[in-house]
Amino acid sequence: MNRNKLKTYAPKARRDFIAAVTARAIKFGISKDAIEPLQVQGNVALIAGQAHPRKVADQRSKLESRVKTRGFEQVMEEAAYTWFNRFAAIRYMEVHGYLDHGYRVLSHPDGKATPEIVEHAQHLDLPGLDKEKVIELKLDGTKEGDLYRMLLMAQCNALNSAMPFLFERIDDETELLLPDNLLHSDSVIRQMVNEIEEADWQEIEIIGWLYQFYISEKKDQVIGKVVKSEDIPAATQLFTPNWIVKYMVQNTLGAKWLATYPQSGIRAKMEFYIEPAEQTDEVNAKLAAITPKELNPEEITFLDPACGSGHILVEAYDLFKDIYLERGYVLRDVPRLILEKNLFGLDIDDRAAQMAAFALLMKARGDDRRVFDRSICMNVMAIQDSKGLDAKEICRVLVPDERFELVPRDDLLPDTLPEPTLAKGSNRKLGNAIQSLIKLYEDGKIFGSLTFVPALIKLAITDIVRPLKLQQADGTLNVTLYNNAINSIMPLIMQSYVLSGDYDCVAANPPYMGNRGLLPQMKEYGKIAYKHSRHDMSAMFIDRCAEFINKGGIASLVTMHGWMFLGLFEEFRLHMVNGLCLRNMAHLGARAFPEIGGEVVQTTVFSFSKKIVSGLSASFIRAVDSDGNKKVEAVKTGNRHVVCPDRFAAIEGYTFAYWLSDALLKLFESGSSLKDICDARVGLQTGNNDKFVRQWWEVDFDGILCGGRAGGWVPYNKGGGYRKWYGSIDLVVNWSENGKGIRNYTDKNGDKASYVRNEDMYFKEGITWSDISTSNLSFRIMPSGCIWDSSGHSAFSKTVDDSYAALAYCNTNIVNVLGSIINPTIHFHIGYFQRLPAPKTYPSESSDLAKRAVAISKRDWDSRETSIDFGGHNYISCDVSAAEAFICAINNSGEQVRELVEIEGCINKLFNRVLHISGEVSDSVGIESISLRVLDQHLLSKYFVSYAVGCMMGRYSLDEPGLIYANSGNVGFDPSRYTTFPADDDGIVPIMQTDWFNDDATNRVVEFIKVAWSPETLTENLKFVADSLGAKSGESPIDTIRRYLSSDFFKDHLKTYKKRPIYWLFSSGKEKAFEALVYLHRYNEGTLSRMRMEYVTPLQGRIASKIDQLGRDIDAVASTAAQNKLRKEQEKLKKQQAELVKFDEELRHYADMRIKLDLDDGVKVNYGKFGNLLAETKAITGGSDE
Repeated sequence: MNRNKLKTYAPKARRDFIAAVTARAIKFGISKDAIEPLQVQGNVALIAGQAHPRKVADQRSKLESRVKTRGFEQVMEEAAYTWFNRFAAIRYMEVHGYLDHGYRVLSHPDGKATPEIVEHAQHLDLPGLDKEKVIELKLDGTKEGDLYRMLLMAQCNALNSAMPFLFERIDDETELLLPDNLLHSDSVIRQMVNEIEEADWQEIEIIGWLYQFYISEKKDQVIGKVVKSEDIPAATQLFTPNWIVKYMVQNTLGAKWLATYPQSGIRAKMEFYIEPAEQTDEVNAKLAAITPKELNPEEITFLDPACGSGHILVEAYDLFKDIYLERGYVLRDVPRLILEKNLFGLDIDDRAAQMAAFALLMKARGDDRRVFDRSICMNVMAIQDSKGLDAKEICRVLVPDERFELVPRDDLLPDTLPEPTLAKGSNRKLGNAIQSLIKLYEDGKIFGSLTFVPALIKLAITDIVRPLKLQQADGTLNVTLYNNAINSIMPLIMQSYVLSGDYDCVAANPPYMGNRGLLPQMKEYGKIAYKHSRHDMSAMFIDRCAEFINKGGIASLVTMHGWMFLGLFEEFRLHMVNGLCLRNMAHLGARAFPEIGGEVVQTTVFSFSKKIVSGLSASFIRAVDSDGNKKVEAVKTGNRHVVCPDRFAAIEGYTFAYWLSDALLKLFESGSSLKDICDARVGLQTGNNDKFVRQWWEVDFDGILCGGRAGGWVPYNKGGGYRKWYGSIDLVVNWSENGKGIRNYTDKNGDKASYVRNEDMYFKEGITWSDISTSNLSFRIMPSGCIWDSSGHSAFSKTVDDSYAALAYCNTNIVNVLGSIINPTIHFHIGYFQRLPAPKTYPSESSDLAKRAVAISKRDWDSRETSIDFGGHNYISCDVSAAEAFICAINNSGEQVRELVEIEGCINKLFNRVLHISGEVSDSVGIESISLRVLDQHLLSKYFVSYAVGCMMGRYSLDEPGLIYANSGNVGFDPSRYTTFPADDDGIVPIMQTDWFNDDATNRVVEFIKVAWSPETLTENLKFVADSLGAKSGESPIDTIRRYLSSDFFKDHLKTYKKRPIYWLFSSGKEKAFEALVYLHRYNEGTLSRMRMEYVTPLQGRIASKIDQLGRDIDAVASTAAQNKLRKEQEKLKKQQAELVKFDEELRHYADMRIKLDLDDGVKVNYGKFGNLLAETKAITGGSDE
């Protein structure tokens, strides 16, 4: 199946179907903005001056009523998916030859444009089809479109008897919204036929994929938000991969059957069945006592409470069929038995339930060609809400002459109701039950299968209809009112029947929605009905499925794996261990679902039963490190960890660390943890980091509180990427007036938005790590003088030696192992840190080793321009050549890496020995885990050019180490500090494709190379730097340097400075007529005027002269090839000339404005003040700083 094509087609189909039904609605006077009046005159309905048949009036009135009740866009959405579902169903049936008349309805077997059914219209015998009208339209020859609409309607009505859930009789507003022009080459039907290969329709699985992709754009719109009830399906639906479905079905239904019939032949067909874990003799004896000696296939029930498009139910159908056939049933009898007696499905989405029921019926049709004629009553349905139902009026009609008491909402929960005593035939109690039923489902579309049906309603379900029918029979009820009333509550009765049942097997891929996405009603309901699992909808479904299964039943679910580890679910895990028997689990981790990439969605699939036997061991399969087919193979053949979940109690928080060895378990049992030596604290939450946080290089350096210097900006630890020992502090926070602005910050509603926590620990040295980590954990020293953020967690010890000893331990292999046990998600907050098992005493040498590691890491960090302590590059020396300097720097970098590998290896050995786990956890250290920068020739050449530009600008100097000038407005700039290589006069450095200016960046880099290394080797040094940058064949070294500066330097600068550049690129546009870098800290109100006077105006003259010169050269040369070459150069210059004129006009406008910058506002704000003068404005000013 070509899923990529489906993924492209289905979202577009949704848009096209919505557009098509919207066009029909507008045709009949209903739009998003207005509803045209309707007039009926005889047999004619007049709408906006257009005449329509009288029948349209009633249909239009119903449509108008729906739009007023549900909203125009929602009604169009529903009409679109109704017709999409119907056409998809018809397409599937015609490809499989399941339509009784044998003709194709949407296509032609010979590939003709006109559907086959139109060719044979006169031969059709469909219920309600007016044959005379058909022949009339057929003979007319010009009304094929009208004929086709009539045939489609008749076909849909003909399918009503077999599939009323999908093909309701079409005589209402649905007919009105059937799209127009269905025979056109670009119609919605033609696109469905043409864009999906016919071979893809062979598998019923296509229905599920179409459904998922159809709603994918809606899902993207609402995901991560608190959604409306009608958007919950789009936000939570996810089509389950087939092999995961097989796992769930085979380890519920298959497991139940094999427990009674271990020699059954179906075992050979179940590749994902997990053999029961080895148990003690005592447990085996208990299991044997409760295992039934025989099973009747007709009595086994299987429920999917979140069935979606029916993937799990379809797989269960196949396994049930194998069971029936094994027991000697005749194939033609099997489909009806399965659909009526075995399978049950619920969902909150009407369209999903429709497609699930359709998929099952198609499976049945494949086994019984007469199944459409058997009036099968299926148990697959969408849960309906009771909004719009008048409970008192319905009771008045159904149970007249009685008064009723409406049961309070809080009394609809199973643990708060007293035992009911509903007497048969008691009108009052019958009426109360009906009122309670309606009240129960007020939010049915939100709660769905999580709804608990109270005992009062359970008892009443079978008793509600019988007395009503008796009253109807004695003539005391108005038949029409009665039918309307009973039809309005019948869906609620049917869904209560399914919701109140208990089942032998339950399997589900429940909705994934965390607490932040839940509607308020769901949150409140969760607090009452799902106390332990209320934090996540999928966890609530685990609880609900545990209630759905009967005493001997088995449930299997695939969910996010967070409940196994997160502290939020600690009570839930305890609840599970005490109340359920986990049977098996395949821990899948990330990328188990092909449509979801990345590390965020990490899943597990597992099976469980009620706690009927204590001490039961479970089989766990760890497939988190595999991808794709390797993950599948790991589940089928990988190593099993056989564990009794009771042992998880030894781990604080009941973490489901099934892979834990005895040696590692003892670490948890020891009771010693990091909190014994470190006090972890939550950091500052500013409430608005865009407002209060900057990269340190954005602000006036004199305003930073650093190195004993006073200032309002303070170094700010906000975490960062993978980095051990030292580094990742390149932010500052506005702490002026002791953080007054942050302390008083409120959100748009006036509510306090900032939280200043643990202020007593501000500016103290500590250990820090990032809240989010997608690889191994990494810990580093937070130097004194910092404030830390809520995502840059920090911990503090009483002494320096304790801090460094703890840091050494934190960066060991064993801590990575233990960290993944406590919480293998991407978040690692202070609660997990404090729970990490640790030595009772720390070896004294661990502190010294950590100090050495920190020193190496600090040298590496400070060798970057983005370090606040950057001192320059030590490979710039006039005593050697560029090549020798680079080789020396690369060798020093490699030596640092090797030294740190040795140190970390020693630390690992030390703690493995202290903890007695030398055989359990490796002490080796791979270079890839060393978070130092590994230098090479290409990187060094880029760093060198960047440093050269810094020296040109006056940020750095070859005469002094460190930062020389990073203040504001060029105030206090001292040219005398730049003797060896003079800084630019104004902080404006052109970077030109052509050598128009003597002081452009290329010429100044050449000058810099001349003084950086020995002038005697200038030619050699120029070539070496150019080759290192990536010289092209036939290119001179100066041309290579010029090309790099013009094309790539600013891109690298943006990357290095995290889209907060200090050298701003003024650019005339894509022709690059003029480009110049301006140093942010030297910019002042006169900079733009000086740029015009010194560069842009003279350049205009030079380009004009060059164009004239080329004109003379063209006239002078005789060769056509030479003339063409010169013309090409002249045309380029003319384009640059035009671009430069436009740039100059805008530059003059902004120069006259004399814009002043407040560096405290940050680059993002200041960069946006210059209109189109600057390059990459969108990349720098767009989006959040987060």
